[in-house]
Amino acid sequence: MDSVIAFDRSPMFRVYKSGRIERLLGETTVPPSLTPQNGVVSKDIIHSPEKNLSLRIYLPEKVTVKKLPILIYFHGGGFIIETAFSPPYHTFLTSTVAAANCLAISVNYRRAPEFPVPIPYEDSWDSLKWVLTHITGTGPETWINKHGDFGKVFLAGDSAGGNISHHLTMRAKKEKLCDSLISGIILIHPYFWSKTPIDEFEVRDVGKTKGVEGSWRVASPNSKQGVDDPWLNVVGSDPSGLGCGRVLVMVAGDDLFVRQGWCYAEKLKKSGWEGEVEVMETKNEGHVFHLKNPNSDNARQVVKKLEEFINK
Repeated sequence: MDSVIAFDRSPMFRVYKSGRIERLLGETTVPPSLTPQNGVVSKDIIHSPEKNLSLRIYLPEKVTVKKLPILIYFHGGGFIIETAFSPPYHTFLTSTVAAANCLAISVNYRRAPEFPVPIPYEDSWDSLKWVLTHITGTGPETWINKHGDFGKVFLAGDSAGGNISHHLTMRAKKEKLCDSLISGIILIHPYFWSKTPIDEFEVRDVGKTKGVEGSWRVASPNSKQGVDDPWLNVVGSDPSGLGCGRVLVMVAGDDLFVRQGWCYAEKLKKSGWEGEVEVMETKNEGHVFHLKNPNSDNARQVVKKLEEFINK
């Protein structure tokens, strides 16, 4: 039973009929470093010992202003693979902090199928609330107390992390979590989906569609609506209660989710939400290309756009 494959999502993961998951990607980690890398230092914090929830904090080695914008980042991986400590994320956050001169907090949440949806959202929410305990400058982490500007808080993430960023910002307004605290969100190739094509331009490959549907079943086995679950079918939901003033959506032209990102931005504009939304499309690139090829010109443009959005 343990050798019989129930769902094969190679080269990312396999799930066996016994329920065991074999992660084929995203299990390598890189340690933080107090020795500057690209002018940035980093350290890891366990903020919830009872749940073993941790995060990585990045800070410019030389802080030249009193307070820095705060970027709270949620990694991708379909809620199933990758961690905040994966080499691509460490490289990306180091580059972003160096470019934007900000303080970044990369959140590590528990993953499905061991911890299915909505647990990754709850863990991420707990992390956000932990960061906000530093508003008065008396929180448990010195770097955030000393350097964090709570007038400039941004949530960001790629793929599943972009999905998480949206939902946390909706919840922040609904639960009146420090009203108007989140300045903006950055959704990079957000992981949104639905049973039917989102518009006439969304071309669906049968094999890739089955891959998305199967992956969602692994992440959210209790979902009665499948990929039309509001957690995933974000564009089919009402986004007017988004609790921030600015949104940047990044999409890649060859990405399976490109039309979802565009339609999310259009839906937001028409919803009655009173903020500003912009879309940056990178042509001829696939899903999370900036993590796979961080030294490419297009990846550098992603970092540059983040810097511009954060410091606008």
